[in-house]
Amino acid sequence: MKKPIRNLAVVAGTASAAFALAVSPASAVASTVWTVSPSPASITAVNSGNIVLSVNGIAMTCTKSNGSGSGQSTTGNPATVGTINSIAFGASGTPCTSVLGPVTAVPTTPWTIVAQDYTASTGVTKGYVGNVDATVTVGACVFRVTGKASSTYTNSTGALAVNSVAGELTVVSSSGCGSAVPVGAKPTFKGTYLFKVAGTTTIPTIVGSNP
Repeated sequence: MKKPIRNLAVVAGTASAAFALAVSPASAVASTVWTVSPSPASITAVNSGNIVLSVNGIAMTCTKSNGSGSGQSTTGNPATVGTINSIAFGASGTPCTSVLGPVTAVPTTPWTIVAQDYTASTGVTKGYVGNVDATVTVGACVFRVTGKASSTYTNSTGALAVNSVAGELTVVSSSGCGSAVPVGAKPTFKGTYLFKVAGTTTIPTIVGSNP
């Protein structure tokens, strides 16, 4: 009986060692340190080019959009490096438009700016705009969109390029829209915003590192 018991002990010891090897590298990986400069900072944003929300082939286009929020250094992955506290779509005399008529979008904020990956050679951070929530009115059609939108941020230009893919955003309620914008539809949200530190011409930067 001693040999089987000894063999069992060897097997158990080998399994424990293998488990330790599998777990240790993962637990030893440090969270990404995200350095936002300056931090904390008040941020303003204005669109560069059109901002477009598309639902079932219907494009809702805004030629004017702006927002404000804040940025701050943090640690984690993914990590919230900024918040969008207010955002406006359209402007007086320049409403958002669609083939169905003028468009009004009322966001519920804050939205978040989430960082996931940083490429030092290009100064580009990949991530997404999270906690997106907006109620859109087009004539008698009123619908609500929630979810997130993939994005990149480029340090050299201060450009936050939002380029969501189908499935990230969802129409969670719809009234008076019929089959044009049904509940469950998957809109896309695309557009670019240029960031500046409020009241200055300074472009905020985001750098990710793994100590």
